Amino acid sequence: MVAFAREEYQNRLARVRARMAESKLDLLVVTDVANQHYLTGYDGWSFYTPQVVVVLIEDGPPYWVGRSMDAAGGRLTAWLPPANVVGWPEDHVQAKDRHPMDWVATWMRKCGWGRKRIGVETDSYYYSPKAHTRLKAGLPEATFVRADLLVNWVRAVKSAAEIDCMRKAARLAEAAMRAAYDVIAPGVRECDAIARIQAAQVASQPDFAGDMTALPPTILAGRNASAPHIMWSHRRFVAGEAAALELGGGHRHYNAGLARTIQLGKPAPALLATATAVYEGMAAALGAVRPGATGAAVEAAWRAVLARHGLRKESRIGYAIGLGYPPDWGEHTISLRPGDDSILEAGNTLHIILGMWMADWGLEISETVLVTQRGAECLTSFPREVFVKG
Repeated sequence: MVAFAREEYQNRLARVRARMAESKLDLLVVTDVANQHYLTGYDGWSFYTPQVVVVLIEDGPPYWVGRSMDAAGGRLTAWLPPANVVGWPEDHVQAKDRHPMDWVATWMRKCGWGRKRIGVETDSYYYSPKAHTRLKAGLPEATFVRADLLVNWVRAVKSAAEIDCMRKAARLAEAAMRAAYDVIAPGVRECDAIARIQAAQVASQPDFAGDMTALPPTILAGRNASAPHIMWSHRRFVAGEAAALELGGGHRHYNAGLARTIQLGKPAPALLATATAVYEGMAAALGAVRPGATGAAVEAAWRAVLARHGLRKESRIGYAIGLGYPPDWGEHTISLRPGDDSILEAGNTLHIILGMWMADWGLEISETVLVTQRGAECLTSFPREVFVKG
């Protein structure tokens, strides 16, 4: 089932082709899985083998090129005509003496593209150095140009249909957080809490389904809260500790993030004081979000509050979020940090995440927001205060 109307995809292609024209590209090889989905609607867990989407500067649908076994999925999920779903042979799967990009290069030559000026996304997660080397070797007369983030910047401004997906993802994120608050207690294993959270991420809404989020849920409890991105285990929660929860929801691969902190028992004065600064800083950051503002300006509003409280945070406080496949839901465009001169536009969606990681504890508060002409609209709606339980 195709996720959006054909007109939506045609509009996306038109904007991508405008950027291709600015870079004088004849052809674009799209290697980022989220960008492939954005342009074609193809949806399958097939990207562990090489697959690309090819966009020509001329009008017409793009081509999805991947493993033959998965071409059937292309005909089921993509808006493309059958001739534009191309499968490379099964004997190229993880073979020692050949590579799928050898076949792709030969196919491109047969299509008459062997001497084109070709843009390639060279910095995506599933496009290996070997794949790029073999593609270039197979097209010796072509001119290759790095086209990293070309499609990502087109994606940065969301359509009404995409914003609807983000709102639904936000409902799933809220349900996941409610599940976490319900289940987390002293003696409960982290893995058991994750099981309840993931059930809510997938099946909490009666009218629509949740996807696997592009980032897994994280629970950072006790000393583990001093370091971001640690995975869950069979460890049991302990009375008196705080747990930072970074969760999310995904609908049609559009992601909304939501971070909160739960305290099991009486909170320490240092945690409460830091939380007060974070609440105030979040309000300042949200107040700075508007069309025409820069990523750096939003971060500066937060940093000024932190300075008044005698605190510092070295890492960025947010980034563009939206369509994403594992391992990341960030769009790799706008960052909320010093020196980022990206100009915010209405239709951008941001994850503002204020994590404070101390020597042996930590806390997190985040919001997924939509940039509107009036400023920031929080898509997630959940109490920001540290939740004290027990």
